[in-house]
Amino acid sequence: MGKGKVYLIGAGPGDPDLLTIKAAKCIKRADVIVYDRLVNSRILDYAADEAEMVYVGKKPGFHCMPQAEINRILVKKSMEEKTVARIKGGDPFVFGRGGEEAEELVKNNVEFEIVPGITSAVAAPAYAGIPVTHRDYSSSFHVVTGHEARDGSGVSIDYEALARIQGTLVFLMGIGNIRLICNNLMKHGKNPHTPAAVVENGSGFNQKTVTGTLEDIHKKVLDSGINPPSVTVIGNVVKLGKKLSWFPRGPLKGRRILVTRSRGQSKELVEKIEGLGGEAVVFPVIKITRPDSFSKFDIVLNEIRLYKWLVFTSANGVEAFFSRMKDTGMDLRLLSKINICAVGAATKGEVLKHGILCDFVRQSHTGKELLADFLKIVAPGEKVLLARSDIAGNNLPESLKKAGIEFTELKAYKTVGQKPSNTGDIINMLNNGKLDYITFTSSSTVKNFVKSIGKGNIGRTRDLKVVCIGRAACETAVSEGFAGAVPADEHTIDSLLDLIVKIEKGGI
Repeated sequence: MGKGKVYLIGAGPGDPDLLTIKAAKCIKRADVIVYDRLVNSRILDYAADEAEMVYVGKKPGFHCMPQAEINRILVKKSMEEKTVARIKGGDPFVFGRGGEEAEELVKNNVEFEIVPGITSAVAAPAYAGIPVTHRDYSSSFHVVTGHEARDGSGVSIDYEALARIQGTLVFLMGIGNIRLICNNLMKHGKNPHTPAAVVENGSGFNQKTVTGTLEDIHKKVLDSGINPPSVTVIGNVVKLGKKLSWFPRGPLKGRRILVTRSRGQSKELVEKIEGLGGEAVVFPVIKITRPDSFSKFDIVLNEIRLYKWLVFTSANGVEAFFSRMKDTGMDLRLLSKINICAVGAATKGEVLKHGILCDFVRQSHTGKELLADFLKIVAPGEKVLLARSDIAGNNLPESLKKAGIEFTELKAYKTVGQKPSNTGDIINMLNNGKLDYITFTSSSTVKNFVKSIGKGNIGRTRDLKVVCIGRAACETAVSEGFAGAVPADEHTIDSLLDLIVKIEKGGI
């Protein structure tokens, strides 16, 4: 039987932008993804759509899957001639049990590679403004496990030696034992007034830092409600934290925002949310696909010279139209005598990507207002081509028909509802108040979100703020039970984010 290959990958401390380029490449080409609890869900977006996902996460005090079983899965999948991406939070060789997994692979003659990641031992303090070394404060740093093996195996922590060290001490996974750690260090001579800090969710949008001294940090942690995953830093470098603090920042810091549009379209919104200090949770309830058949599409393209107006009501329609022209080998110069109408700034921008300027741009997405403009600019006898989604509404076509405007409706792409793989996680977030905003960019995202989580869970969203692109999406949201839904002023991502920032500032 042949063997595949296993990549033992460090995913970094939490911020998906800290993933290495090599790690992203390995994840993209993997047949199987084996991942831990602390792996940011956005990192999994690098995986191929057909990749098998295997969750082996562990929580403090509860192991979803024993280490021996994880080892068995890695060997088994590789024996099936598959490429396996074993993704761990932080670095696989820094208290990640990556060494144990590598030993098992060697034992079974399985080819593997280690892909290092940024360890939270350095990243979490850095995101809290604490350098683990500094010429004036510390010339060394030491990374220590926050808990020893429960069965007594492994190497015991030498607190006597640690207490003598003048460098920085960094304890990982030690939040449950922080009082014991501090007491042991003081017992062996460490100054009780030594500065100490605990960083929760280091590099995450909801990062939280508590500072104190060796003798009182455990109480401050308890009072602040600090939870795992957390990193404890002990040493004089902690003094720099307040001065060098830089993260998180932005008007949306500490806010978690649900993005419901298709995965392929979510990138811009996700990046801008993160740029404003928030966390975007991608929950793609729709998928944009090609039409089931291109027979009508190709007939229309072959007769494109017959049309005077080409109308795009979405960026998806633009991408689908020009993609088919390219696939069929058609020359863009065939459009030279056709007027292009785009509805919305995003649609206009997508047309411009193809080197074409729009002849007319309408900001409103309502058929009534678009028709009013058309009656002014479309001459009698001029044919209009509408390139839209298969689920686009009938108001515009019916209005054009009543007005006597000759048109052809082209279903340029399909909008397909889907139930995302992280639906259970989203419902848990709703149940536990872990979401602050839900964004809807179309009526289809509203309807398919409701289908995904179930109508019975809509009541759990009453404390969330619901913001929409377009009045149509907002009206659909209200009709589906999101009574407080608010529309953005314009049909753009920037307008949507401006609305959220305005809400945060109390402007609404």
